[in-house]
Amino acid sequence: MTVEWTENGRLTAGGKALEYACFGPAPDKAPTLVLLHEGLGAVALWRDFPQALAKATGFGVFVYSRAGYGQSDPADLPRPLGYMTREAVDVLPQVLEEIGFQRGVLVGHSDGATIAAIYAGSVSDARVRALVLMAPHFFTEEAGLAEIAKAKAGFETGDLREKMARYHRDPDNAFLGWNDSWLHPDFKDWNVADVIDYLRIPALAVQGRDDQYGTLAQIEELDSRSYAPVETLILDDCRHSPHLDQPERVVAGIAAFCARLERIEAAEPEVA
Repeated sequence: MTVEWTENGRLTAGGKALEYACFGPAPDKAPTLVLLHEGLGAVALWRDFPQALAKATGFGVFVYSRAGYGQSDPADLPRPLGYMTREAVDVLPQVLEEIGFQRGVLVGHSDGATIAAIYAGSVSDARVRALVLMAPHFFTEEAGLAEIAKAKAGFETGDLREKMARYHRDPDNAFLGWNDSWLHPDFKDWNVADVIDYLRIPALAVQGRDDQYGTLAQIEELDSRSYAPVETLILDDCRHSPHLDQPERVVAGIAAFCARLERIEAAEPEVA
């Protein structure tokens, strides 16, 4: 491990200085949950979810803000339309090395869930034992793109920019890096569902029925294509952020999923 396991720190990955925070035991003491935030997320925007996960699972929890978000260095704009793939295959491996990651689970939300799935389907890494994918995107949907267009209006003429400035040192860089990519005409054809075909570790998929950015078609794609087991937690009266809309159910679901993983790993192999 080359970084200090602390609530506030900075590491370098992808040529950028990234803020991070850690909770619970270090990677050499217990498995680690690595949290990957949404398209407008950051360390602070997870609120108390990382602490709740650490307490419920007994695992360590590592969170960081990708370039362009929170207090991390700004991203280089415009982002390429394959920016989530680049984050997965170029930057995330460096982050995991920096923290001395040994064994654990990638827990992603929205863009972060997509990055987690791309990593597991593209990078050979036996340390990653499972995935938790909250509101993942594998392909674009018209309703979701319409919501992203509404967000642009809110940023330009509403109070969204002011709200984002509370959490991001450069709200323009954070918002435009995400919004300009999703609203690019060529992004309508974006589709990374083929990474599902290469998953060989179990996944827990979490989705709100009222998610304004994606439908259950995303979860159905994962469930139908994954070679490995997929568990689902579909929540009523829940929108795009299950961990904020229904934190107790989500924390309990992830904790139970991780406990099952630990029991499976601890079981001794049968002798023929």
